[in-house]
Amino acid sequence: MRRSRYWVHPINQRRREQGDFHHLVAELRLDSQRHHQYFRMSVVQMEELLSTIGPELTRQSTNYRAAIEPKQRLAVGLRYLASGDSLISLAFSYRLGHTTVANSVHMVCAAIVKVMMDQFLPRPTQQMWEEVAEGYWRKTQFPNCIGAIDGKHVTIQAPPLSGSQYFNYKKYFSIVLFALVDAYCRFRVIQVGDFGRTSDGGVYANSDLGRVMESKTLHVPPSVSLPGAAQLGDVPFVMVGDAAFPLKPYLMRPYPGQNLTHPKKIYNYRLSRARRTVENAFGILAARWRIFHRKINLHPKKVDNVVIAACILHNFLLNPTDNQRYINESEQQGRNMPAVPNMGGKRASKEAHQVREGFCTFFSSPEGSVYWQDRMV
Repeated sequence: MRRSRYWVHPINQRRREQGDFHHLVAELRLDSQRHHQYFRMSVVQMEELLSTIGPELTRQSTNYRAAIEPKQRLAVGLRYLASGDSLISLAFSYRLGHTTVANSVHMVCAAIVKVMMDQFLPRPTQQMWEEVAEGYWRKTQFPNCIGAIDGKHVTIQAPPLSGSQYFNYKKYFSIVLFALVDAYCRFRVIQVGDFGRTSDGGVYANSDLGRVMESKTLHVPPSVSLPGAAQLGDVPFVMVGDAAFPLKPYLMRPYPGQNLTHPKKIYNYRLSRARRTVENAFGILAARWRIFHRKINLHPKKVDNVVIAACILHNFLLNPTDNQRYINESEQQGRNMPAVPNMGGKRASKEAHQVREGFCTFFSSPEGSVYWQDRMV
């Protein structure tokens, strides 16, 4: 017997009487705490977001069905990011068609990327790098630092006919989110979409950030002396990373090994304090948007947009007073996006070693030391 086809299924025709948007979401607007738990943002922030991207979510009604209003599309998209629920689950709770929910999620993410990218992930300028460096010196006491870098896996459903490209070293399918973060856990540069199997320097070496830093075309300020230590000469502005990254004149990593001298231990500690900001940023991102704790069952290109949109919203919502709460929540869950391993590469140049030695000397000097560092190592 042939199944009946509907323009709108009878169950979904009752969305105004029984759907989540017209009841639960309306009630949540009267309870700020629960609204924040549900959408991971306040009513005011959600209204601001709607006013920004609402025109991109507007569609024309037809003779057969009324268009879903932008506010409901936004609610569905944000709930998808905040909960990690499946599209089918959201379709039932909001009494919408599965295709409508999928389209809403994609429309919301695409609108965020299109409209908000230039404001919340702008192209770097020299002034921006100087502001980032000032923030690192003020907050982590690491001078001439333009950001901390790291890469994280985002779990995805195995794409059809993809072979082992997305299959990573931990034996699941993923894409990589590679990011440079400032001292306040704000994403400054991101790259999304590298295959999960990429390693051995592939993610960093093939990133736009790696190429433009190598070619010195990223508007990084010229070398300057470290604070109060002109005798050490001019030192370049650098990024900081963990032991998986290569040592470059513009990229500092820890000293390897166990039997290190005291100044080298101090350097490693000071580098770790600065580098921790990128780990915290990933922790905040995953704690706020629980989609990162689930296997994302979308095409990889769609996943790219979801991840970029989540990073933009992270910057849009970032509040230093909330950071520690999200970091604690991430640690309590005990689950974060695993790091990308083995990104180190070629032997470091003599210039790179000299730059690291300059920082090492500075951190153990009267001008660069902090009173608590000796007890921390």
